[in-house]
Amino acid sequence: MTDAHQDETMFNRSVRNSWLLVSARFISDFGAFLNMVALSTYVYVISQSVMHVSVFLACRVTGGILASLFGVPFFRRFNGRLSLILFDVVRAALLALLLIFPSTVQLYILPFIALGIGIGNSMFAIGLNSQLLQWVDESRRVATNAWLTSASATGAVTGSMVSGILLAASGYELVFVTNILTYLLAGLCILPLRFLTIPVVNEVKNQPKEWSSLVKGLRVAPLMAGMLLVTMADTLGSAAHNVGFPILSELLTSDSPGKTMGLLLAVWASGKFAGARASNYILLKCGIRTERLFFYGVSLMSLGFIFTFQQTAVPLALVFIFIAGIGDGLADVSLISRIQSEDASLRLPIFSLMTLLQMTGFGIGMLIVAPFYIWLAPAIVIIIFHGIPLVTLTIVWLFSRRWHPARQ
Repeated sequence: MTDAHQDETMFNRSVRNSWLLVSARFISDFGAFLNMVALSTYVYVISQSVMHVSVFLACRVTGGILASLFGVPFFRRFNGRLSLILFDVVRAALLALLLIFPSTVQLYILPFIALGIGIGNSMFAIGLNSQLLQWVDESRRVATNAWLTSASATGAVTGSMVSGILLAASGYELVFVTNILTYLLAGLCILPLRFLTIPVVNEVKNQPKEWSSLVKGLRVAPLMAGMLLVTMADTLGSAAHNVGFPILSELLTSDSPGKTMGLLLAVWASGKFAGARASNYILLKCGIRTERLFFYGVSLMSLGFIFTFQQTAVPLALVFIFIAGIGDGLADVSLISRIQSEDASLRLPIFSLMTLLQMTGFGIGMLIVAPFYIWLAPAIVIIIFHGIPLVTLTIVWLFSRRWHPARQ
């Protein structure tokens, strides 16, 4: 085989792998949000208890935290497409339990289903992001990340909307069957993936050594550490606007809050799609560093949400939430691309740490934020909690001037 023919083969394989991964990500996130909406309401329907719903959501978040802790040793030992397919099959099997057991038993197994789905969702994301460069050529990395973020945003809103439509039309069983099929279909998209080159098998270290190596690696990459710190702070803002969406929708249109909330989410997703596509152009054509674009994106996102919650009319709220979505897309693509540029030994631990920070911060944030909506107006609550990532970002930027004064 000539070098030219081999290069063409690798290019074609990279392009095919890229679209397979984007398709799998869209279907997987579609399924994740389909069951998040359906299962949350289903728990309340069969239990008539808010406490059961809280336990269910807590188990889901706990699953994400456990995945971040055990993702590193797992993917060190079991890398490749089969491990991702495994988590698709596991999530489908867990949902199938709801079609087998009667409702009297389901209430007791739903927390375990939530835990398993939380683990599966996070492990799938960690495995896909950390192994992307084994399937996609370096030259297509940023473009693929942009499409993955776009697909994730589209899948999130589409899954939420379709869940509501199916529930209204046919009930929960059809939603569960549809959800099972989505996970199996995502697995089928992963199945044709082929490595560009045979990956080097990494040393499987014990957990303390993995985290020790990660700390050492972040010490020599302080901007990367700063980006992770801002990401953790941003989870508090995310918790605040997620809790606040129903309240804002009620204030904007008391007669149809559900419709308004769906519209806000759809416009946010459109903004995130636009931001993800723009990041591909900005990073590749304009030469802006990924760290700088990440900080711009987080600033735009937090300011967008702050101004969204200051509005008293729907049109202006939609304008600002679209801007917030653009910032979200810019920040997401630049963060993932920056982590993927790290050495292979650090890439997987950093993705696991990022998931741990996001899940822990979001879980704690949901608990902290709720009382603030009782004490304060939503506009003030959002300023407080989206002000935290803005302040953190400013501090990181000031310190970064000491680390790289020539680049400022």
